[in-house]
Amino acid sequence: MSIFGALKISLVERIWANMALFAKQLQTITAGGLRSQQVRMASNEVSFHTKPYKLHKLDNGPNTSVTLNRDDALSYYRQMQVIRRMESAAGNLYKEKKIRGFCHLYSGQEACAVGMKAAMVQGDAVITAYRCHGWTYLLGSTVTQVLAELTGRMAGNVHGKGGSMHMYTDSFYGGNGIVGAQQPLGAGVALAMKYREQKNVCVTLYGDGAANQGQLFEATNMAKLWDLPVLFVCENNGFGMGTPVERSSASVEYYTRGDYVPGIWVDGMDVLAVREATRWAKEYCDSGKGPLMLEMATYRYHGHSMSDPGTSYRTRDEIQEVRKTRDPITGFKDRIITASLATEEELKAIDKEVRKEVDEALKIATTDGVLPPEALYCDIYHNTPAQPVRGALIEDTIVQPYKTSADLLKAIGRA
Repeated sequence: MSIFGALKISLVERIWANMALFAKQLQTITAGGLRSQQVRMASNEVSFHTKPYKLHKLDNGPNTSVTLNRDDALSYYRQMQVIRRMESAAGNLYKEKKIRGFCHLYSGQEACAVGMKAAMVQGDAVITAYRCHGWTYLLGSTVTQVLAELTGRMAGNVHGKGGSMHMYTDSFYGGNGIVGAQQPLGAGVALAMKYREQKNVCVTLYGDGAANQGQLFEATNMAKLWDLPVLFVCENNGFGMGTPVERSSASVEYYTRGDYVPGIWVDGMDVLAVREATRWAKEYCDSGKGPLMLEMATYRYHGHSMSDPGTSYRTRDEIQEVRKTRDPITGFKDRIITASLATEEELKAIDKEVRKEVDEALKIATTDGVLPPEALYCDIYHNTPAQPVRGALIEDTIVQPYKTSADLLKAIGRA
């Protein structure tokens, strides 16, 4: 055989060998892709473990092993991101003096609201204190309605008449500006539910600063006496205004403060722990056993309100440490990516959508009109003819030109 023939055979053999190697590599890649897809499909529902719950006067409590599917994971992540970005936008509006008066932000506590809402069903109700923007959004209002309410615009949740602490929806009995005032009101909502024989609960939220209010103990007494379906939820963010809980409360185990009312301590920085605890608590109430007291251990990144820098009673290092190690959003993000419930790219896409939604809401919140002066005479009475309303002086008394804001908005073409 000539040297050229030998070279030809060697070349052909090498080509065949390379083709075989390529085919093997392709098979490996394809198999890997299929395995990856199978893992993703299998990961449509994943189990996680929460921190142990602490129980008061209960033989058993929520399960520490919880499951999460892909759709819920993406939904919870988006809701928490909307609240975080919406509150950041509100903080900036306040600094620009486009929001006046009080403004209390929920940043850091998102897992509490999103987790509780995830366990609620149609007919359940919520009443809270003044840190209410996130709840207003979760219970039916849009970001535009929340931000426009903060700036006093007609597009607001109550057309600019309520402001930061007074927003409402059909199942949301509002933020309340008086410390602890919502506690007996929540018991009253639960009384109505029991009277109507509804299988629902009223989630009644308050902070650690309001946990020492006398009206809380009056409300829990009546709730237990009548076995009302109410969840008294203390969102313990560590500070009542600027006072650490250890300086204001003789007992900081708020889940035990109901005495004869059973209680549960929950990691309020874990949306899944909150959801599981609320589901369990709701089943407990639905069975007719009466009220429960939950303590959500959480943290707020901002001061008590926007007028409080929040650094005179704690250090910036403390805040950054919580952001780094316990943040409810980044912690949840890491868990669902690791569990293959979502990819980094999918979550970035959600972040982009949320940013666009909040930016568009900001445009309306800063440019929309305000109600005319006649609105001052609206919404005073319910289901009555137009009534005389006195002005600053008795001679300024007029009959209501419009009974409700809805009537006024219709008259000016904004219905």
